[in-house]
Amino acid sequence: MSGEVFVIGVVLAVALVAARLVGRTFGVPEAIVLVALGGAASFLPGATEVDVPPDVVLHFFLPPLVYHAAFVTAPREAKEDAVPIGVMAFGLTLVTALSVMAAALLVVPGLTWPQALALGAAVAPTDPVAATSTLKKLGAPRRLVTILEGESLVNDGVALTLFGLALAALAHPVTAGETALLLVKVALGGVGYGLALAWAIGRLRPLIKDGGGQIVLSLVTPFLAYFPAEHFGFSGVLATIVTGFMLGIRGPGMLQPASRLSGRVFWDVLVFLLESALFVLLGLQIHKVFEGVAGQSAGRLAVAAVLVIVVVVAVRQAWTWLVFPLARFLPARSLDFEHLGPRDRLLMGWAGMRGAITLAIALSIPLSAEHRALLLFLAAVVVLATLIVQASTIGPLLRLLGLQEGREAVVEEATAREALLEVAMSELDRLAADQKIDDQTADVFRQLFELRLDRVRAVLDDDGDGPDEDRASHAAATPGRGLRRELITAQRSKLHELYASGTIGADTLRRIGHELDLEDRHGGTPAP
Repeated sequence: MSGEVFVIGVVLAVALVAARLVGRTFGVPEAIVLVALGGAASFLPGATEVDVPPDVVLHFFLPPLVYHAAFVTAPREAKEDAVPIGVMAFGLTLVTALSVMAAALLVVPGLTWPQALALGAAVAPTDPVAATSTLKKLGAPRRLVTILEGESLVNDGVALTLFGLALAALAHPVTAGETALLLVKVALGGVGYGLALAWAIGRLRPLIKDGGGQIVLSLVTPFLAYFPAEHFGFSGVLATIVTGFMLGIRGPGMLQPASRLSGRVFWDVLVFLLESALFVLLGLQIHKVFEGVAGQSAGRLAVAAVLVIVVVVAVRQAWTWLVFPLARFLPARSLDFEHLGPRDRLLMGWAGMRGAITLAIALSIPLSAEHRALLLFLAAVVVLATLIVQASTIGPLLRLLGLQEGREAVVEEATAREALLEVAMSELDRLAADQKIDDQTADVFRQLFELRLDRVRAVLDDDGDGPDEDRASHAAATPGRGLRRELITAQRSKLHELYASGTIGADTLRRIGHELDLEDRHGGTPAP
């Protein structure tokens, strides 16, 4: 066991460094590099002994990954696009899983429907990390990115619920009625437990003042959501998603700036390591996957792999092209599909890469399950095909379709900064009028705010970079922390007001909010 851990550790360390270097140098998605390096390492001496227990992937990788994804979900945008997200996450995921199940039963002799459903559940959910990271960098429409992110979060829960049903059917035969009742119990129980746990954790977190304690609590929360829910026969994934989403909504009000900063760094690193480890583990398993299907007909394997890939890609494209236009005829005006034109739907249909969640589900198929090697092979082929083809072409397709937002994101952020600076100056004037600060301190801060306003307005007017503010920033760093905190508090309140009103989006909220937290913690110059 120690030898396996050593091999995995060395391969993961080398792969992380190499993936970052190659990805940034050549613009190749890091996931492709991680899988390739893991696959190459699988032929090294000792690597063939590496085996990943299914329970490790399902119980220790998935909870923190889905919890973090739910926690950082933008609540207002998710609510505004709830119907498009639901159409993609529920309808498309279910149709994809059933279509893949039917295709697998058609071309794989001896495959049972629970085994085929397990494969369908594994390849149904999307992992838009490679897609959305590229789309954000290139300035894709934010509503499109929001729908893709929301879809990936919800469809994880749908797919894993289907996977749980498949595992239950593998363990013992179930009737259609029993399956329906089990589905209701699993879903409602998971949601209910997630809400209860979120309420309890929300009451506990404000009582913990140190950043280390907050990190520990945040780390154990997804497991507190997942394991008890699974123990009582509920959906641990749905419980984890609900818990993360509810705590994410309340996060700014529960935590101090220092806790938010340290927690954000910790979770960014943890999620990066977990996702990277999954891709490396897939690469390490490739050798065994191919060995497991070595005795089968190469032609039959090729047909099965191509068919599953075609079904996954074609069903998504058909769904975005057919269902969205038909949904316009429904009476609910809140559907608002008018902004999702043909170009948006084409890009959305192509942004259906499979990744970490698909790997985690496929690796979680019990070792004793018949045809496990074949199912893992088909899931791995789908991940590799979508990553290599779709992830590497999503950027050129975006540019070809001309969907970049241009200066909209820049203008939104500058508008928010202008509003925050104006609020800070008003608060400064109030404090000076009440004689809570001396005139010299007020003048130093006022000078800084005016310089920054000039700079922000220059961005809005697109007429330059604005004046230098270093001297004023240095001078403004000397007054007491109490004044800085009052000004930052006023700006933070205005920032959340702008988000609640729809003036700015979640990305701008997080970016400027992070800057405010940094200045509040380190005693730097007033933000933004």
